[in-house]
Amino acid sequence: MLIDIHTHTYPTSDDSTLTPEELITRAKLIGLDGVCLTDHDGFWNPSEVEKLGKDNDFLVIPGCEVTTEEGHLLVYGLSEYIFGMHKSAFVKDLVDEAGGAIVVAHPYRRVYRETAPQDKISYSEMINRGLRNEVFGMVDGIEIRNGRGTEKENEFSGNLAKELKMPGTGASDAHKLSDIGTYATEFYDKVTGLDDFIVSIKSGTYDARKLDVHPV
Repeated sequence: MLIDIHTHTYPTSDDSTLTPEELITRAKLIGLDGVCLTDHDGFWNPSEVEKLGKDNDFLVIPGCEVTTEEGHLLVYGLSEYIFGMHKSAFVKDLVDEAGGAIVVAHPYRRVYRETAPQDKISYSEMINRGLRNEVFGMVDGIEIRNGRGTEKENEFSGNLAKELKMPGTGASDAHKLSDIGTYATEFYDKVTGLDDFIVSIKSGTYDARKLDVHPV
C-alpha cells in the first residue's frame, strides 16, 4: 500500500494552499492508497477525518507535525495539542501513553548545508552532529525522502537512518497541489485505519518510494 504520510492542508496549516478535498482527489488520481493529514501543531477532529474518508471512499489517517526544540515530529495517535509539546521528551511520553507512533520529519534541517564543504571529513562532521540529536532515540522511523527536500538533503537523511539502523519513510510534505506525487511510503502490511497504520510504523515494515507522477 502506498500512503503519503506527511501532508498539510488549509486552514489548519496556514502556510498551505491545499484543501483536504484537493489533496484526496489528487492522491486518488495518481494511485495512492491513502494519505495522512499532518498539519502544523493542529489536530483534526477524528470524526471529521472519518467523514472525509467515507465521503471520498479513501483512506485518510489523522496525525500532526509537532514543532519541538529538537526538530519536527510526525505524530500519530494523539488528538490534541497540550502545553509542553515543544519538548520532544514530553511528546514521546504522551505518544507512549496513547499507544501511538512518531516519525522524525526532514531531519536534514538545521544540520546539513549544501553550501558547506562536501569532502568526506566535513560531511562526516555534519552526520555526527545530526546523530547527537537525542530525538532519534524517541522515534519509530525517520523521513528519508521528503518532497520539499533536495536530492542531497534527502540523501543526508538516508545516511542518518543507515547509521542509526532505523527504517525510513517517504512523503510529499505537500503544501500545494503540485507537491503531491513526489514520494510516499510503501507499507507491506494492509493498512485500513489509524490502528493498523501505527502498528506498521512501529514494526518498520515499509520503505520510502519515489513516485513517477507527472506534475500538475
